[in-house]
Amino acid sequence: MKFVDLLNRDMEKLAEALSREHGKTIPDAKGDVIRGLEVVEYCIGAPQLLKGEYTDSAGPGIDMYSMRQALGVTAGITPFNFPAMIPMWMFAPAIACGNAFILKPSERDPSVPLMLAELFEEAGLPKGILQVVNGDKEAVDAILHHDVIQSIGFVGSTPIAEYIYATGCAEGKRVQCFGGAKNHMIIMPDADMDQAADALLGAGYGAAGERCMAISVAVPVGDDTADRLLAKLIPRVEALKVGPYTSGNDVDYGPVVTAAAKANIERLVQTGIDQGANLVVDGRDFNLQGYEDGFFVGAHLFDNVTKDMDIYKYEIFGPVLSTVRAENL
Repeated sequence: MKFVDLLNRDMEKLAEALSREHGKTIPDAKGDVIRGLEVVEYCIGAPQLLKGEYTDSAGPGIDMYSMRQALGVTAGITPFNFPAMIPMWMFAPAIACGNAFILKPSERDPSVPLMLAELFEEAGLPKGILQVVNGDKEAVDAILHHDVIQSIGFVGSTPIAEYIYATGCAEGKRVQCFGGAKNHMIIMPDADMDQAADALLGAGYGAAGERCMAISVAVPVGDDTADRLLAKLIPRVEALKVGPYTSGNDVDYGPVVTAAAKANIERLVQTGIDQGANLVVDGRDFNLQGYEDGFFVGAHLFDNVTKDMDIYKYEIFGPVLSTVRAENL
């Protein structure tokens, strides 16, 4: 409960640090912290949630009961896109359940996880219960092969998820991995097109598309539906404002996280063009004055995307929305 108080006290400071290092807008950064805070609040009820179960007369003269016990030392490997929310989703339940926790945050934006650990210690958590270990694959491998660590949670790209799952399970650990995704939104002919376009704008381009649950594929059912949707969507996408987080509420999204991420997005956009998709909103020439060396990517919208194209098959993790036309549901 004290940790919750401190998160609320330092909300502005955490959001500022998150935006400065990651690039997302301040409102988005606050949302990142708040969604982690909600899980911490939920964990306050852990004593009741951990009581276990009892079944009377499960068989002749047999009663059954279950006990929930801590594993010991647990670990989490978290991604760059939500450096406050996902660590709190992992370490708060683990600690509430009686475990120690080792957090390996993304090396791209490790400051906020360190700040969170400091706040938890300020709230009274004994030293060593929550440890933050910075690093890349070397730190990950140390966690995977350590005999004391009993379980690992991971969120990130699919190839690394497969590696961590296979290696961790081979070491006899409990492993839960979340990899990449291509999330679809199906738009039926009777949908409210203004509402659908607004929803797609936030889901496809919010946080520069760097969300695990970003909608990257719109599936309008019927050509007339697709035409009506795109008529609403194109001007909205063209009007999106891209800029630094210091612009306050005047920008819709900020830069992507690294130069490599920007290059990968641009590469995939080019494959979409080369493979025959129709780029109806072209953000390739976007250039932010004063930030020419920044990792800003303009908004892109494709139409007539097919399932064999790379932009359909691979997670782009950028401000790129693909439209796949379907004849029927």
